[in-house]
Amino acid sequence: MTATGPAPAPAPLETVRQFVNTCDLEAVTEKLSTPEALAAWLHDASLTPVAVNASEDDLRHALELREALREAMAANHSGTSVAPEAVATVNATADRAGLGLTLTADAAWTTQARASGVDGALGALLALVAEAAGNGTWRRLKICANDACRWAFYDHSRAQTGKWCSMQLCGNRAKQQAWRERQDLKKGTGPAR
Repeated sequence: MTATGPAPAPAPLETVRQFVNTCDLEAVTEKLSTPEALAAWLHDASLTPVAVNASEDDLRHALELREALREAMAANHSGTSVAPEAVATVNATADRAGLGLTLTADAAWTTQARASGVDGALGALLALVAEAAGNGTWRRLKICANDACRWAFYDHSRAQTGKWCSMQLCGNRAKQQAWRERQDLKKGTGPAR
């Protein structure tokens, strides 16, 4: 854990983590509130070589992809299946981006977006996910188990069993809540609400 929050994910997967965290559910803040904000974020994240223009449809697609990736990361906790709606959103984004495999001179395979603009940038983001899935780091990118938080974090634990974005914040809150519920059960009052 760093002084400002959870330790970052390995590059380039950190870009995916930051994308999902453009919406802070607990603080109710949205970094991608306009097409212009989306275009700036994609450029600042080096997902576009030059500044692009974004439309309302582009913004809607980006926000849908962000939440689909959040759902996919939630499935990384237990290895459960990704929700069909999230799968459909990711696949539609890949189609719009024209994602394809490319063989490099050193016999490695890379995933590249053939589209330009926002579709190409979102495709480049999905290419990072594909790379992470191939090298085994994707399964460590998770969503905080605190439903009020759902912050994306990289599970640096050896056993890959991390549940919270921060043990000091969300983990401590969960443990305190469980303790209160056990105390209420001992008293016969039932779980606290």
